[in-house]
Amino acid sequence: MSRPRLSFEFFPPRSLDASFRLWETVRELAPLDPAFVSVTYGAGGTTRQLTHEAVTTIGSHYWVSVAAHLTCVEASREETMAIVDGYAKAGVREIVALRGDAPQGTDRFTPHADGFASSVELIEAIAARGDMQVRVGAYPEPHPDSADTAADVAWLKRKIDAGASSAITQFFFEADTFFRFRDACADAGITAPIIPGILPIQSWEGAKRFAARCGTAVPAGLDEAFATARRDGREQLLATAICAELCDALIEGGVEDLHFYTLNRPEMTRDVCAALGILAAPRLEAVA
Repeated sequence: MSRPRLSFEFFPPRSLDASFRLWETVRELAPLDPAFVSVTYGAGGTTRQLTHEAVTTIGSHYWVSVAAHLTCVEASREETMAIVDGYAKAGVREIVALRGDAPQGTDRFTPHADGFASSVELIEAIAARGDMQVRVGAYPEPHPDSADTAADVAWLKRKIDAGASSAITQFFFEADTFFRFRDACADAGITAPIIPGILPIQSWEGAKRFAARCGTAVPAGLDEAFATARRDGREQLLATAICAELCDALIEGGVEDLHFYTLNRPEMTRDVCAALGILAAPRLEAVA
């Protein structure tokens, strides 16, 4: 079994304690030699400056490529492309282009009057620059705003045709969910890499809330398994085993890339990688 390429998602810190946790997570996981890491962007652009600071700091202090998340929410085209310009000047060469979730207090995405109406328009504008690699989101189970998986596949095809070079999926619990989606994408003529998104289960209750929010199916029996493991003090062991088994099945099925949603906590991701035989190679951080 060959070693998969790794990537990790972080979110920008909103407090001093959160900042310490982010940098500890980066220090722990960077030695696993990821192909890239990404930094999320809050709903409605609420973390715009924090995201920029996290992206540029990681990029200047570590040896990893950093992809900055960018959305269409509550910003004009001019404002959005000014953010891209700022990243380019800071040496960032990758963007994860997303439509974005509806701002807090609203139940649906509404384009800004002078903004991009969809992720496809945003991708086209970034790709036209010629100096950015664009990654996009993909949904192996129907997006909450989508009619079905066929519609999600068709929309992903539009995003790839608009200039995206690869896609990162929403998390899922079963390898067959990804394989069915991958096959449907291939049948639709999508040849760009589709990277499975992996959520190490830091908290089972938290994972279920995430799943309900994004339409991810929860396999029967996991509730009972985690209840039993909690009683026996083996919840973390079970979570690690479930995630490692999922990753192993994906790799056996030909997957060459794994993208981990770390939630700014390195332990579970590190332990899953260790279970797969992927160990850290110590390196020196760059000195500011």
